[in-house]
Amino acid sequence: MTVALPPNSTIGIIGGGQLGRMSAIAAARLGYRCHILTPEPDSPAAQVAAGLTLGDYEDQSALRAFAARVDVITFEFENISAEGLELLASLKPVRPSPTALRISQYRLAEKSFLNGIGVPTTAWAAIDSRAELDAAVARLGLPAVLKTARLGYDGKGQALLREAADLAPAFDELFPRPLILESFVDFGCEISVVVARGSDGAMVAFDTVENTHRDHILDLTYAPARIPDPVAAAAQFLARRVAEGLNLVGVLAVEMFVTSDGRVLANEIAPRPHNSAHWTIDACPASQFEMHIRAVAGLPLPPAVRHSDAVMKNLVGPDEIALWPEIVAAPGLIPHHYGKTEARPGRKMGHVTRLFPRGALPGDFGIAAALGPLAPAQV
Repeated sequence: MTVALPPNSTIGIIGGGQLGRMSAIAAARLGYRCHILTPEPDSPAAQVAAGLTLGDYEDQSALRAFAARVDVITFEFENISAEGLELLASLKPVRPSPTALRISQYRLAEKSFLNGIGVPTTAWAAIDSRAELDAAVARLGLPAVLKTARLGYDGKGQALLREAADLAPAFDELFPRPLILESFVDFGCEISVVVARGSDGAMVAFDTVENTHRDHILDLTYAPARIPDPVAAAAQFLARRVAEGLNLVGVLAVEMFVTSDGRVLANEIAPRPHNSAHWTIDACPASQFEMHIRAVAGLPLPPAVRHSDAVMKNLVGPDEIALWPEIVAAPGLIPHHYGKTEARPGRKMGHVTRLFPRGALPGDFGIAAALGPLAPAQV
């Protein structure tokens, strides 16, 4: 049985981004301090944390110095060193485990893991050569998506193959990195579920939500998803199965497709807080960040319930964050700024949440009107 960390203990967070920032804010409300490991001196998480170790995620001296200053360790994104995390796990408890990180970092391992626990995915094949790509396309058909097996997010590191002429340029661009070919999914919508699981196996899951993307970056999340109840329940079942299969301690996001015939297919997993559950900060008594800190610290998990329906809108630089003065003046919008100083194209700078009475989520035109100065982005 895990003994809960007492107040004023220090939680170490690897990574200095906005997920670490919002986790540190949630931890402070529960009486914990957070210490950040990041190579960036003015990172969003470091701005609100009690301590900071500047160092690379593979620098053993930095890792050891970081571990010496904390009581338990977690991470806020996957593009970190699994070997470094294993070193940290030899020094302090790490939640989620390095095994969960390794699986989520490598798409081939991720797909094998999902299929091995009975979670359906699209058809896929490992690609190590042009000949293997040709053979896989002949077997899986076109269209298909060629992706790097490691790294890549927000649409980076992947290419859509629509016809045979697309194979050579896509392969030349992405190879010699390990690759995976996935059958293209004719999906009706994209959904996700965030699950929290404690070290005692207790699990809670937030409502299934619906996600829309723009330029491969999450644009809007609708809570709850506008899908039939049986489809939402199927997604919940699959997400819980993934959390159990990973022996997760912390929170986990499972991104899924709903096919045109109503099937649910897992796409990707992320063993950490997730962009598609930012709405929980404002629409739930306990947000995904509080759930994560509770699980990592060994505290009990409250129910993952919402008191309101919600729409979350990402603020992507530079155009949308330039509307910040209008956003903070708009009635009904709940603004969250991540403290980033440079608004590069495609960079997530913040988000807003718009709440609605439970059961009263409006249609697309109502949502666009409710987003005020951000409504033109939906046209």
